[in-house]
Amino acid sequence: MGVEMKNLFFIAFLSILLLLNIDPGLCNENQKLAQTGMKFLSISTDARASAMADAVTALEGGSVNMFYNPSAMARVDKLFNISFGQVTWLAEMKQMYGTMAFNPALGKYGVFGLSMMSMDYGAFNGTIRADNDQGFIETGNFSPDAMVLGLGYAIALTDKFSVGGNVKYVSQSLGSVVVSYDEDGGFIKEDNETNVAAFDFGVLYHTGFKSLNFGMNVRNFSREIKFLEESFQLPLTFKVGLSMNLLDLYNIAPERHTLYLAADASHPRDYSETVNVGMEYVFSNMLALRAGYSTPNDEYGFSTGIGVSKSFSGFDLTFDYAYTPYDAFEDVQRISVHFSF
Repeated sequence: MGVEMKNLFFIAFLSILLLLNIDPGLCNENQKLAQTGMKFLSISTDARASAMADAVTALEGGSVNMFYNPSAMARVDKLFNISFGQVTWLAEMKQMYGTMAFNPALGKYGVFGLSMMSMDYGAFNGTIRADNDQGFIETGNFSPDAMVLGLGYAIALTDKFSVGGNVKYVSQSLGSVVVSYDEDGGFIKEDNETNVAAFDFGVLYHTGFKSLNFGMNVRNFSREIKFLEESFQLPLTFKVGLSMNLLDLYNIAPERHTLYLAADASHPRDYSETVNVGMEYVFSNMLALRAGYSTPNDEYGFSTGIGVSKSFSGFDLTFDYAYTPYDAFEDVQRISVHFSF
C-alpha cells in the first residue's frame, strides 16, 4: 500500500473517531435534537456553496471558505482575496457577511483570514401582561440581532495536505426586556445579550488520484452558554466530504471545461445526519452553472445557482447567485461578490 493511500486511510479513520467523540448522543437512541441556540451560525452565507447544497467541504476556494472549511483557503494564489454578500432569509430576516484572506509571500507563511457576519431579525413590538381590557400593554419596539467576528489561518503543509482553523467571537442580543417598574411607574429594562468564543478547524487532502479531494471540518465548537436561566449549546457540526472534477477521467478540453461533483456527509448536534450532493459546471473560467440536493431535509431539497467571472490586469472578479426553494416558507436568495488581486 502506497504512502499516500495510507495517509488517506489515516485521515478517514481520524474523522470517524472525531465523529464518534464529538457527540456521545450519536450512539444513543434517546439523542436530543433541535436543542441548540444561535442557529444563525448554521445559515449558509456564500451563494456558490448554497447553490451546491453546501457540499463544499472538499472544494478549494477563497476567503469565504472560512465559513465552511478554513483549510480550503490554504492555496489562495493572490495577495488578497475578498468576499461579501447578502442572504435574504426567512420572514424578511437579512444576513450580511464579509471575508478577507491575506497571503503574504505566496503561502510561505500560510494564509491569514478575517471574517464578519451579522444577522438582522427585524423589529418586534414588545408587550407585557396587564390587568386591562386588552390583557397587555406595549413596551416599545425591540430589534434582536447577532454578530460573528472571526480570525482564521490556513497552511499547506505539503503539496497534498492542508490544515486550517478559525477562532470566533459570537454575540447575540434578544433586545431589552421589562423586568420591573420605577417609582414613577416607568419601565425598568434589562438587556438580554450573551457572547461566547467558538472554534472551527478542518483539513483538506489531495489523494493523488486525478483531482479527487477529501475534506473534513468541525464548526462551532464552544462551551455551553445561557440566556438568564436557560442553558444551551451552539450548533456544533461535523462534516466529511469528497470532490472531483469528473472531466479529469476523460481529459476533455480541461482548459475550457470543468465539471465538479462534490458530496458531504453532515452530522449536526441538533438535527439528523444528512447527505448533501452538489455539482458545478464551469465554461472557460467565465460561466458557472450549479445545482445541489440535500437529504433528508425538512426545509428544502434542491438548490441551484449561477456564477459569472472575469479576469483583467491581475484582478479577478466573480458574481454568484443562488436560489433555494423552501417547502413551508418563502424562497431564499443569496448574492455574493468575490474579488482577488
